[in-house]
Amino acid sequence: MTRPEALATIQIDNERVRVTEWRFAPGTETGWHVHPTDYVVVPMTTGALVLETREGSVSNQLTAGVSYTRTAGSEHNVVNEAMTEFVFVEIELK
Repeated sequence: MTRPEALATIQIDNERVRVTEWRFAPGTETGWHVHPTDYVVVPMTTGALVLETREGSVSNQLTAGVSYTRTAGSEHNVVNEAMTEFVFVEIELK
């Protein structure tokens, strides 16, 4: 299933980090991708996002201001199935 893409706005991109604000309107997705580096996600809103992986899908409840991290090699698609916008900031470590 193809959905509209979430809006990615790169805020910083230098030799050490890339900081991207992701805005997910209802029904949007990142598209399948693999993270080449470790990264941190800082939710700016509270709600659920669906994480699609090769092993299946899971709904993740996120809380504004409560960060989490993932390691390099993470492959997935992030989907907003909610009826409201969801925003997070992603900080990729280079």
